[in-house]
Amino acid sequence: MMIGRNRFNIYLLLSLAAAFGVGCLTLNKPDKQMSTLRVHLEANPDESSYTTSVPIYREKPVSITVDKIPFLTELDVSEAKVIDVMGGFELSIKFNKHGSWLLEGYSTGNLGKHFAVFSQFGKTAKESRWLAAPTFSRRITNGGMIFTPDATREEAERIVLGLNNVAKKAKEADKW
Repeated sequence: MMIGRNRFNIYLLLSLAAAFGVGCLTLNKPDKQMSTLRVHLEANPDESSYTTSVPIYREKPVSITVDKIPFLTELDVSEAKVIDVMGGFELSIKFNKHGSWLLEGYSTGNLGKHFAVFSQFGKTAKESRWLAAPTFSRRITNGGMIFTPDATREEAERIVLGLNNVAKKAKEADKW
């Protein structure tokens, strides 16, 4: 009797270990990683509950007041890339039709203002950061934006991987 009970416990422990091991491996799969992207418009500092002050850049933070509600999100992204430039890299974000219209409208009506870019990324989206706050210097009609993020190249690649996975899932959902 004792032998049967011990054997059962060993099988139970092995099956639990295998289940947890497989569960942890699914988080490490590149197609399971997701990232968020939130683009917020610069706002005038006030005491309302609609704005918040955010730190841009980690080394020497600059505080910028932004609208709490983003005007673009990861659901508006159609493609993201890390592109090499002289002296480093940049993130290139291409938006779908809806995102392109929003970007054109906001860039037209807010020339000279900043837009702050926030992202959550990583295997479990635990890492989060305000990546940049470029200025709308012209009307953006091509449906995309390029900026230098406050991130390492590895972090930027994880952000891009997660955004492309979200874009792929959003395209699949639109087919229905």
